[in-house]
Amino acid sequence: MPPIESLIFKGFLLVVTLMGVLWWIHLEIKNAGIVDFGWALGLALLGALYAYLGWGYGPRRALVACMALIWGLRLAGLVLFDRVVNKPEDARYKTLREHWKSDVPLKFFLFFEMQGILDLLLALPFLFMSINVRIGILPLEWVGLGIWTVAVLGESVADFQLKRFKTNPDNKGKTCRVGLWNYSRHPNYFFEWLVWVAYFVAAVASPHGGFTLLGPTLMFYFLFKVTGIPATEAQAIKSRGDDYRNYQRTTSSFVPWFHKTPALSVEMAGKVVE
Repeated sequence: MPPIESLIFKGFLLVVTLMGVLWWIHLEIKNAGIVDFGWALGLALLGALYAYLGWGYGPRRALVACMALIWGLRLAGLVLFDRVVNKPEDARYKTLREHWKSDVPLKFFLFFEMQGILDLLLALPFLFMSINVRIGILPLEWVGLGIWTVAVLGESVADFQLKRFKTNPDNKGKTCRVGLWNYSRHPNYFFEWLVWVAYFVAAVASPHGGFTLLGPTLMFYFLFKVTGIPATEAQAIKSRGDDYRNYQRTTSSFVPWFHKTPALSVEMAGKVVE
């Protein structure tokens, strides 16, 4: 049985090579959004690599490979064709270019590689499940698979509803309130986070599985504090103004839920009293 460090090292070589190649491609196409494609693809490939090289129970390793590949390849394909191929660079990366000013290619290289290192941390559930030698699929793994199924379906539906809304020219400048987007301002982010909850639940029964709590914790932090909700909503307010502000006042920011009743202004409250 090879040491776990050898698996991690092979995973490290995989993601740094992948991100290095994508960094070079981004120089040619002038679109750093390809890093998001690489982030999702890297996780899919890590899951497949660990499942292939791991020494754990065979059906469990097959489960790991399927979960990682189905989720990761779907998201990678969506990002590639929706945000990269024949698309302008995302505003987030334009802002980074303006902020960095000097040595921009080098800084983007480091940025790309850091996404690869993040993949290594997030792929811990795949690693630990792939070396778990216990026979049989455990109850928590079945629960994790159930949560994962709901999460992947929910994220897929949310992405489909948003894409269909955006492709209708009559909706230009409007806020999507269709389907799941009527109950959450970011249902895609919510179900994305739920995927990592599923991986944690499935992996917690494996050796060292408690460490996989890092996945949903990091994802929650990034979504709420870094590149997720703050950046997305700032851009939405910039492009849609009061329409989006009204959406914010009535619609849950994350978990799909019933509409909130917007607070009445002082002037409107006075008219109601009259």
